[in-house]
Amino acid sequence: MNATQNTIPLKESLLGLYHQHLQAIEGLSSHKLIHLRQKALHEFERIGFPTSKLENWRFTDISQILSQNFEFDFRNQSRPFDLKEIFTCEVYDLDTYSLTLLNGWFVYQHTPLFKFDNGVIIGSLAKAMEEFPEIVEKYLGSAASTPNAAFAALNTAFMQDGLFVYVPKGVTVEKPIQLVNIVNSQVPLFLQPRSLVVAEAGSSVTLVHCDHALTHTPSVTNTVLEVFLHPEAQVDHYKVQNKGKSSALFTNTYFHLYEGSKVSSCIMTLNGGFTRNSVEINLLGTQSQANLKGLYLADRSQFVDNQVQINHSAPGCYSNQLFKGILDDQAKAVFSGRINVQRDAQKTQAYQNNKNLLLSEEAKINSQPHLEIYADDVKCSHGATIGQLEPNAMFYLRSRGISEKTARQLMMLAFADEVVKEISIEPLKQKIGGMVEKRLKGELSICDQCVLHCKDNSPATFNIDMNKL
Repeated sequence: MNATQNTIPLKESLLGLYHQHLQAIEGLSSHKLIHLRQKALHEFERIGFPTSKLENWRFTDISQILSQNFEFDFRNQSRPFDLKEIFTCEVYDLDTYSLTLLNGWFVYQHTPLFKFDNGVIIGSLAKAMEEFPEIVEKYLGSAASTPNAAFAALNTAFMQDGLFVYVPKGVTVEKPIQLVNIVNSQVPLFLQPRSLVVAEAGSSVTLVHCDHALTHTPSVTNTVLEVFLHPEAQVDHYKVQNKGKSSALFTNTYFHLYEGSKVSSCIMTLNGGFTRNSVEINLLGTQSQANLKGLYLADRSQFVDNQVQINHSAPGCYSNQLFKGILDDQAKAVFSGRINVQRDAQKTQAYQNNKNLLLSEEAKINSQPHLEIYADDVKCSHGATIGQLEPNAMFYLRSRGISEKTARQLMMLAFADEVVKEISIEPLKQKIGGMVEKRLKGELSICDQCVLHCKDNSPATFNIDMNKL
């Protein structure tokens, strides 16, 4: 692994590391992908890391995160870890194609890339760059090309491995594809996994993306996910984030939707020191639909920032956003939801709502709903609420003999359930519901997914079936 130098700012150190490890970063990439990386590096060199002087970073300070001394793994030195000794997926009865990234690298038992008889391809993005360059080159980087997006540009420049999913025309992937992104290191790591999902016309696929940290060592994970939905395709996407207080997680997710396609995405932030989720949805074809839900639970000094941009570029499209947060202690959160309706996007329906519960005087939320409409035949609305537990409801529960603590738990669970109930995978819904309940009781921690059981002598178990690949 290679470390940044304390005396050199992180931006300059990264630029130097890129040229120093150019051969490892480029690997067996084609000339087109090499050019894509170089273009992204120049963009990052031009804009650098964002500061609070920028409008969409006004309430988010990352200077302390970037001041640390990180190491970078450009040659997959994490592979000797035995996953079966450190991690368990506790979503029982969840029948999925299980895939794992360990410290930014795809981990496999049989093959890094699997092609099914129906043409579905899932596995390592690095391997897909070698075996299916015609698919990768067509899509990679074309969605995550938003100007002035520093972390997306940085990821594109340094991308090496991650998840690749290709679903051919008219094919339905019968089981969800589950990606578990694990950080397990005794040294501070800066990771940049990249994922690409292509759903051809009339296809359907469900993705479950879990972010976990198994150690309390500081880390930065900067991810980019690009999802392309061709006409009449459908993608259900679930993101579960359960990381430690020393972790920083930047997720950059891009959806491109064409005629009649539908995406449903749900982001659940249960734990983490610093989390910033950036989502951009482009409705490019008529009658395309996007449903986006989010739930964030934060206490102590945790920080959660959700940035959503939905662009309506075609007529007759529909979008709906619902984000709900519960903040306690000195936790802070930011929500910025932007809806842009372009001139030709007549008959648009676009809705946005952000609701927050503050359980302490010190907890803070900055909520910024935005509507920018250039068409005249639309139905659009946005709203934000910030409040405390309803005293009349508390009184009603207490008058029925329910203790104050239990009454608070019931009201918070009811508040969160509006998002949890939208999960269509029943085993996942039950597990997330249980995790939310434990989180609100202060019981859930990142150690729940670790099978070392430092305080328990019971044998370790590992329930992800690696033989499914």
